[in-house]
Parts: sequence; structure tokens; C-alpha cells
Amino acid sequence: MNILFVNPPFKAEYGKYSREARSAMITNSGVIYYPLWLLYAAGVCMKQGFDVDFLDAPAKQMNTEQSIDWIKNKNTDYKLIVLDTSTPSIYNDVNFGAKLKDSYPNSFIALIGTHPTALPKETMELNDKIDAIAKGECDYIIRDLAIALRDNESLSEVKGLVYRENNEIVMNEPMPLITDLDNLPFAAELIEKFLDPKDYFFAAAAYPEIQIFTGRGCPARCYFCVYPQTIHGHKYRVRSPENVVAEFEYIVEHFPNVKEVVIEDDTFTINKERTQTICKLLIEKGLNKKIKWLCNARVTLDYETMKLMKDSGCSLIIPGIESGSQTLLNNMKKGTTIKQIEEYVKNAKKAGLLIHACYMVGNKGETRETMEETLKFAIKLNTDTAQFYTLHPYPGTEAYNWAVDAGYLKNDNFENWIKKDGTHNCVINLDNISSKELVEFCDYARKKYYLRPKYILKKGVQSVKDKDELVRNLKGFKNIAPRLFKRG
Repeated sequence: MNILFVNPPFKAEYGKYSREARSAMITNSGVIYYPLWLLYAAGVCMKQGFDVDFLDAPAKQMNTEQSIDWIKNKNTDYKLIVLDTSTPSIYNDVNFGAKLKDSYPNSFIALIGTHPTALPKETMELNDKIDAIAKGECDYIIRDLAIALRDNESLSEVKGLVYRENNEIVMNEPMPLITDLDNLPFAAELIEKFLDPKDYFFAAAAYPEIQIFTGRGCPARCYFCVYPQTIHGHKYRVRSPENVVAEFEYIVEHFPNVKEVVIEDDTFTINKERTQTICKLLIEKGLNKKIKWLCNARVTLDYETMKLMKDSGCSLIIPGIESGSQTLLNNMKKGTTIKQIEEYVKNAKKAGLLIHACYMVGNKGETRETMEETLKFAIKLNTDTAQFYTLHPYPGTEAYNWAVDAGYLKNDNFENWIKKDGTHNCVINLDNISSKELVEFCDYARKKYYLRPKYILKKGVQSVKDKDELVRNLKGFKNIAPRLFKRG
């Protein structure tokens, strides 16, 4: 039986839409994530013996017509077609699925992603040509759905499936979260088979890079973070250190041009002992001399582990600092303190690790004073790079419920969650700060941060010392320059 997995086309005329990013959009920096969740589901189905085709339309900047032509040129009768989704693109994704249903009337159209997981009934009601939703962690749901379709079995036994039966929407019992992650295929194997690393870009990483997951879930309770609250839960489930390092070995052997591995776990370093074991294995096998890596790292990370990470090839860490106001950190349930953040940045610099810091405005309790406090804090910390965004309260999160209950959500038309050109849009208006003012502040903060003479000099010295950093800095500046120098 043949299965088609598609990351659907969306706004290709404006750029590459990064559907799997934590805030889906066409980014100003040119970032586009690998469609890893879709890939893992495809890999699980291949492991089960199904024939699989895979299309990442945004990576190739293909529009709807080009994508459908690509699919038809495969000249394959697909029994199951699986589409990735996101909140800003959900209407587009559903319509694309309906078009595929018209072309393949005997196919079964299924959606995956955070949005249909959070709003399954509402999503199914958008178009009756959508047959089902895999609600939650989709790998084994899609596998079991494929088996049921192949064997003409009832869908009622497919855990995690939301589907149509006799004009009714049926929600099956949830699929348990996967505990044996070592049993999943390597993302790198699937990337080698279906994708080209040169089509993807992560601004903080050396180019080209490969993204992988070493674990799923996050024990932190940040009220805005969408993946732990909709798909992966708050228990951090992990691959064994040996399995992770084996994938590093695979990447080094099969991707000689790839410069860096991006570990996309929400908080890779939460387990100190496991992190250190992985680092020691990378050093023991000499992989630290062959490839760099970076990861998301919570501000509770200690200096000892940072130093070992640096020795094992880690170049950069990404913390969600979010705010310079302790009150706001408490309001968003970060579980971190200003003191921890300052110590973290100090230790990272001492260990020789670069930092890409993430800041966010528009959260509960935000004022013009707290926004200025955040900008001053960012400049004081002076990390290698920084990003400033407004809160995006996605369906399924506490932040969404807060924004709706408080009347702050600008509208519920998800098309408006990004601008016409696919870039970030602000969908909330606070009592004292408009969405327009929140966006203007982020633009202002970006300029204040990046156009400091001291910062420009630092990046110049960095570029002279390291060729990879020169390429990264030039590519990043080229993408962000229009925002830094735009008028108004």
C-alpha cells in the first residue's frame, strides 16, 4: 500500500513557510525547519513495510499547482495521504487536502499537527473531504491507521484517531505517548532519503545544518509553549545516549557537507547526567572534532555541563529568556529567575558557548515599562544573537485561554495570525498596549540590539576568526537587514 506524506504549499510566492517552527511563519531571517514530525511518521510506516513518498513543498518553494503536478507525476494510487498543518495555514492546509481528495477520490486524507490536535472537531468541520485527524503524537496513530486501511479493518480501534462515520465525527481513545524512542528511525536517515539539507536554514547554526530530536516532551510549564501542551506532554521521554551518538555518526558519514547538528528538543539539557553521558561519548568517538552541534538549553544549566558540552562540539545554546521582568516570568510560569539567567549567561561565556536568546513581549502583566526592562536586560546580557517577538497564543495553550477569556485575542480568523506575506503578525491587544505597538517595539528592540557599534565590532572580529561564523553572520545579516533598515 502506498502512502503520501505532504508538508503542504503555502505562500510560496513570498518565501519558505516554516510550518514546524514553534511560531509558524515565513521568517525575516530565512529560517525554515525540517518537517521532522511528518518525517518520523513516514519512517515508522516504512518500517512497517509501507511504500512511502514524501513532499516538502515549502522547502522547494513550490506553489499549489506545482505541488499537485509533482504528486500526479508520481503516477501512484495513494491509499493514504497525510498532511502536516499549522494554525496560520490551517484553512489552506484543509483546502489543499480537499483538492487532493478530488484528484484521488479513493484516498484517505488525514491531518497531523498541533492545531487539529487542539481543535479536532472544529478542524474536521472545515471541510468534509478531510477524513481524519491524528490527535497528538502521530507516529503510531498513522501507522495503525495505515494498517487498518490496508486490511479493511474498523477505524474504531485506531487509538488517537478522530474520523467520520455515518456523518458523525468520532473521537477514539487517546494514543499513549511513545516511551521507547530508540525504536524510532533516525531523522537523518529519512532526510537522506527524501530531503536536501541545503533547502533548510537555521539562523543560529552553521550552514548547512541538520535537525534531530533526542527526546520528546518538556517538564517546564511555560504557559505559551504549544508542543508540550498539545502533542508531547510534560514528561521528557528520551533516546538512549548510545542511540543519539549513533545518529551523529550516521550524519558525519552520510552528510560530509553538513556543518552542524541542531538538537530540537524543547529542553535537551534538563537531565544533567544524560547530557554529560552524550557529551562524553561524542568525545570518546572523536565526533567533537568532526561536527558542531547546538541545542535548546534551559537557564538552570550548570557551568560544569556547559564546559563538557563545549568540549564535545557544542557551539551554541538557546535559552527562552523571554523577559527582564521577574513578575512577567512568574506570570508566564517560566519557573526561572533573573538571577539564574544572569548566572547562566556568565557561565556560558566562560565556557566559550555562544547564546541565541529569545525574548517575548505581550504576556500577562506586560506594560511599556516591562518591555523597556526586557530590552535593557537583553543589551546588558549581550548574547551572540537575540530575537524579539510578540506572544502568539496558540490554541491548546494556557496563553490562548487567557487571551480569549480576557478579550485580548484580536480575532479568531487564523489566516490573520500572519501577514499577507507570511511573516509574523500580532493577534492580541492588551488593555494598555495595542498589537501595533507590540510589533513596533519588537522592531525597535531589534534595531537597538543589532546596530550597537560594540555589537557590530564583536561580530566583525568573530567573522574574521571563524570562516563558518563569517558565513552564518553574512547570511543572517542579509536576511534581517530589511527589517533593521526599514523606514517607519
